[in-house]
Parts: sequence; C-alpha cells; structure tokens
Amino acid sequence: MEKAPFRNAMGERLQEEICQDCWGEWLQHQTLLINHYGLDPRDPKAREFLYEQIETVLLKGGEGEQVDTSRKGTVEH
Repeated sequence: MEKAPFRNAMGERLQEEICQDCWGEWLQHQTLLINHYGLDPRDPKAREFLYEQIETVLLKGGEGEQVDTSRKGTVEH
C-alpha cells in the first residue's frame, strides 16, 4: 500500500505486509461487519473488535468473523 491505513504500529505493519487489493477486499468485509453489528468505529470496543479481525484475517491468514444474523447489534464472541 502507498500509505499506512492507521497511524499506529498496526497501520505500518499493514502497509508493509498487505497489498492494496487485499486491503480493498478487507474494507468491503469490514463494512459488512460494521453495518450488520451496528458498530460505531469511534467506540473503543468496536475498534478493538475490528482490529482483532484485521489481525486474524489479514495478518495471520485466519478465518474472520462471519456475519451472524442471530447476533445483530453485539460484538461479544
């Protein structure tokens, strides 16, 4: 990526390790999570959840949180 998406260590790591296309795909998935769970990215708990998902999916190549309609409005796992 041309520039880090966040002004922190994770942003720098993403810039070094993730391509622009992968980041674009992530943003689409993140939008689904934000909309489905009614997350406010300004809320620390919501941000923590999204950062955990970035770490798991993009940086570790694991399975991310899937949109689960039975848990609408919550970020508890």
